[in-house]
Amino acid sequence: MSLPAVSKHIRVLERAGLVERTIEGRVHRCALDAEKLRDAAAWLDHYRTFWDNTLAALAAFAERSK
Repeated sequence: MSLPAVSKHIRVLERAGLVERTIEGRVHRCALDAEKLRDAAAWLDHYRTFWDNTLAALAAFAERSK
């Protein structure tokens, strides 16, 4: 992965509030905001459960319809 590609990805994470970057001379340090990732994971888990249940019901319906 090229340096410009890495930099672009980090900027996206910064705009999302997931990463904070500090610059000291030529050194860039990134810190992860784990709390925001926990919030995102909780949201995804909610919808994962919903879709797992919905798709399981659809699969059961399709099996019964054979």
